[in-house]
Amino acid sequence: MKIFTLRRVALAVMLLVAVAIVRSQTQRFPQFDNEDVKVWKSVVMPNAPLTMHRHDHPRVIIALSGGTMKIVDQQGKSEEHVWETGKAYWLPANPPGTMHADVNAGDKPIEVMVVELEKEQ
Repeated sequence: MKIFTLRRVALAVMLLVAVAIVRSQTQRFPQFDNEDVKVWKSVVMPNAPLTMHRHDHPRVIIALSGGTMKIVDQQGKSEEHVWETGKAYWLPANPPGTMHADVNAGDKPIEVMVVELEKEQ
């Protein structure tokens, strides 16, 4: 009987750890896409930078829960974007051959809806 109880406790602890890890990572939730647009919701956690990536198309960012996002290029140069909750922002396509990482510079998650225009360069 004790072994069964210990297994249940161990399983519960592993589940809690897994949930904590997922909640500490940036998450992307696809919403909609077709040949014209791709839409996703991103939740960017503090101190959980996105890996280097690029956007070949321009996009609109709608801040559902705003904050300060630091955009860091591959040379380490950065710029800060302050996104206010409820406002929309335009971000152009990245220049050819460049990449960047997004870093939430605050202490609360930033949640944005992203609308990427697939036919625009």
